[in-house]
Amino acid sequence: MTVDNELYNRMSETWWDEKGFLNNLLAYNPVRFGYFRKVLFDKLKIEPNGGRALDIGCGGGILAEEFARVGYKVTGIDPSEPSLEEARKHAKEVGLDIEYKVGIGEDIPFDNENFDMVYTCDVLEHVTNLEKVIRETARVLKSDGIYMYDTFNRTFLSKLIMIKLLQEWSWTSFMPGNVHDWDMFIKPRELLELLGRYGFKNQEQVGIKPGVNPLKIIQTLRKRKRGEISYFEVVQRMKFRESGDKSMAYTGYALKKFSGEN
Repeated sequence: MTVDNELYNRMSETWWDEKGFLNNLLAYNPVRFGYFRKVLFDKLKIEPNGGRALDIGCGGGILAEEFARVGYKVTGIDPSEPSLEEARKHAKEVGLDIEYKVGIGEDIPFDNENFDMVYTCDVLEHVTNLEKVIRETARVLKSDGIYMYDTFNRTFLSKLIMIKLLQEWSWTSFMPGNVHDWDMFIKPRELLELLGRYGFKNQEQVGIKPGVNPLKIIQTLRKRKRGEISYFEVVQRMKFRESGDKSMAYTGYALKKFSGEN
């Protein structure tokens, strides 16, 4: 299966549309940004105060705006110019100063040690070369800088839910075809190995999973199929939460412990 990354061009106008497909990712923000906020303010005791943050694969800016609101000077890069246009337009509408430019994680268009923090969300399982993305992230991040991420684990459960239930089975699917390729999902130990190879010291990984039972998930998906609820409401009703179980999805953070090219 080939991941259809072109959908972010075709559906770019849905990032901030409450009834649009890509808006479903906004409903995922409370759990993942809630975690990132805890890392910054509770674990690391950091005050952003205009520190520079890079959002790799920023899409329509749904996370860039969250980080900008807590005090980071955010730059977002993405290969989809239509998505970046939506991000620029929305940032202007809500009064946020965020820089957006075309770019990819495998070839980040910035100098070495340029950012205090870098994050990749809904990205690592889509890239053409994961190792290059991690290497480039290390290159542009300052020494002792923070790297935060989320992605999907490559397990039977993630294949059942993310691929079969949400993407392939016609009676429950709510995603367009080829949004994800299970073979591109990343086991936690694989990501940890790459992070260590490029000078990161991982600090923590935690699981993310639905907070409702499988029957509730299926009922919610069936309501979407009947047009009774929006894409946003589908994810919202799944009540994703942090968990010790990393078998479907996980998030975490690492610190860059040395500088220089690799």
